[in-house]
Amino acid sequence: MDQEEIWAALAVERRGLADLLAALPAADWERPSLCAGWRVRDVAAHLTFATAHTGRALAAFARARGDFDRAIHDSAVRLARRLSPERIVAEIRRSAGSHRRAPSTKPLDPLFDVLVHGQDIAVPLGLDRAVPVAAARACVAHVWGRGFPFHPQRRFAGLRFAATDAGWAGGAGERVEGPVGSLLLVLSGRAAGLAGLTGPGVPELAERLTPTVRAG
Repeated sequence: MDQEEIWAALAVERRGLADLLAALPAADWERPSLCAGWRVRDVAAHLTFATAHTGRALAAFARARGDFDRAIHDSAVRLARRLSPERIVAEIRRSAGSHRRAPSTKPLDPLFDVLVHGQDIAVPLGLDRAVPVAAARACVAHVWGRGFPFHPQRRFAGLRFAATDAGWAGGAGERVEGPVGSLLLVLSGRAAGLAGLTGPGVPELAERLTPTVRAG
């Protein structure tokens, strides 16, 4: 995907997620997401941080004394406490056309965030949120090659991943295959993606995935 395609896909996904969140009953905002220790409300609030100014991001990391995971979590919880669900929805919808990225992020990071965090919200609520194949393919290649914070090439050494609905494969060893959306989830540490995968490498993959998932 070129930059214009990335921005267009991001706008569609942010608007779609805003629509999903706007339709949730109040109780669902307080339910756990796929990320341990994160409510649906916290993950949604985290997505408003994508267009944060540098100063806001630096302040979050300073408060967390440089701890990446803590900074991401604490900033989301603070925002979730301060913003109403209606305001969070409005902020996500407003950001649909924004081309601003959080400090130190790469061009595909905002699209990766909304695709994965959309599933973090939808899956535990039993909602079907489709993952667009072209966008997911670009994001799988991105997370596979980037490393931090998930380091999939190191974490899943000895496994070969192949998308059955997109032209992407990575790694070497026991084969794991399935929809690219499911691969995107497992490569970012979400065991929920296992349900869509097959192949001799799936048992080994399952052993390497833990219930605790960082939301960053």
